[in-house]
Amino acid sequence: MADLVLINGNILTMNPLQPHAEAVAIEKNRILKVGKNVEINKLINESTRILDLKGKTVVPGFIDTHIHIADFGRILTWLDLRNADSLTTLQNIVAERTKRTTKGKWILGSGWNQENFTEKHCPTREDIDVVAPESPVILYHQLGRTCITNSKALELAKVTKETVAPKDGAIGKDPKTRDPTGILKGTATDLVWNIVPAPTEEETLEAAKEACRKIIEAGITSVHWIVLSTTEFMIARKLSLENELPLRIFIIVTADVFENLTISEPYEDAKEKMTKIGGVLIFADGYLASQTAALSRPYADNSANKGKLLYTQEELTKLATKIHNSNLQVIVHAMGDEAVTAALKAFEPISFGNRHRHRLEQAALLNKQLIQRIKKLGIVVSVQPKVVESEFSMWSAIEHLGNIRARRLFPLGTLLKRGICVVAGSDCPMEPLNPLSGIQTVTTREFFPEERLNIEEALRIYTVNAAYATLEENEKGSIEQGKLADLTVLSSDPTLNPLSKLSDIDVEITIVGGRAVYQKLSP
Repeated sequence: MADLVLINGNILTMNPLQPHAEAVAIEKNRILKVGKNVEINKLINESTRILDLKGKTVVPGFIDTHIHIADFGRILTWLDLRNADSLTTLQNIVAERTKRTTKGKWILGSGWNQENFTEKHCPTREDIDVVAPESPVILYHQLGRTCITNSKALELAKVTKETVAPKDGAIGKDPKTRDPTGILKGTATDLVWNIVPAPTEEETLEAAKEACRKIIEAGITSVHWIVLSTTEFMIARKLSLENELPLRIFIIVTADVFENLTISEPYEDAKEKMTKIGGVLIFADGYLASQTAALSRPYADNSANKGKLLYTQEELTKLATKIHNSNLQVIVHAMGDEAVTAALKAFEPISFGNRHRHRLEQAALLNKQLIQRIKKLGIVVSVQPKVVESEFSMWSAIEHLGNIRARRLFPLGTLLKRGICVVAGSDCPMEPLNPLSGIQTVTTREFFPEERLNIEEALRIYTVNAAYATLEENEKGSIEQGKLADLTVLSSDPTLNPLSKLSDIDVEITIVGGRAVYQKLSP
């Protein structure tokens, strides 16, 4: 008999053999049966918990294949300035935090935008000094690489009227006195960020727990946690051992962390575990926005630069083989076409049998020949839809790459048509967490709309495909008998909603392993 049943629902199973259902029965942590209400009612007894969905939609639990949990948790402790509608409102928010902050401890915040202020101008260090004279303050603009700092932060960073801005950065200065105004842009923001003390292990642990709570509120039941340090790795393991995780975590460590750890947990292990170590991330190149992604030809607006590979071909192939032989997935960050070419050469000796489903991360610039090779090798392509949007709208990809190459930037529709497995993540906290926002982005793509996905394809890259990428397609990704009971209940049906309104759909309930780990409070 069932421990939990969901009835009177609109179940989008993502199973082509049974695309729709009315109800789901769950026993322990697995799906017992999917079908009509009358079928599921037979599995109910006096101890069964019944959730009447009243027509709400159920989808497989969303899987986010690229997220930075520790960084996300840290930012959750920051001041949220997105709703600051005036300089006075911003000052009041900072003042309130100052009262609760030990003297000298850093105060961090993000989300302000002067266009939302009644005053319509940027704050200055003097504006922040009034409410926080003794604690260093950094407040990031809504667009990220601009911040306002107070005098204490500038003093600690040794930023004065004589300080020269680093390349690709700007230090705001008073036109008469040349004193810093507190506004820093581009790489100049690193002048203060680089002296902010790293959080303690205890602070990071608590922040990660809070991040996990926010993740399940977004309807996400599994994540691929990009682990950037050995400390972060130990925190992930500690959360797992303490049974503190309300969601499933696939740990991806960077190559330098991998080299400093002895990873003994088998890759194929632990179907029932909430955490497993699955892959190693190698950075083959940098990023388009900083023009460090490795291209085969120079950037259109910078003829002297075509980026740079971070490994020789021999080094990259050797490292990929070492990771493969450690029974782990090889994940190569490769944005430029030159980096993708190098990554595919490294994959060639280790892709036989498709045993690990190695993958390209943030693979951006893909021509027909590269797509053919990706298909032949069975490589998974992992993208972050909001990053795709940002590359065009904020970085001006067409201007920097030229129209012909920009057309080949993130060709998601083409990849799927060629039968290549595409999976999606958020890149949170650099981009918004909400998977429905990502789905909206790929279905309403403004630039080169011929590469848009339809709603079913968009749902698959967050469910079925994402499960396949970690060899877990028999465990999750669709709502089928015998699979893990990881489900997300939505306020409305994304396949019937206007595509431009998908991000407005609410997550009502998140179920992980048959347990409701999040339930929205009724108004």
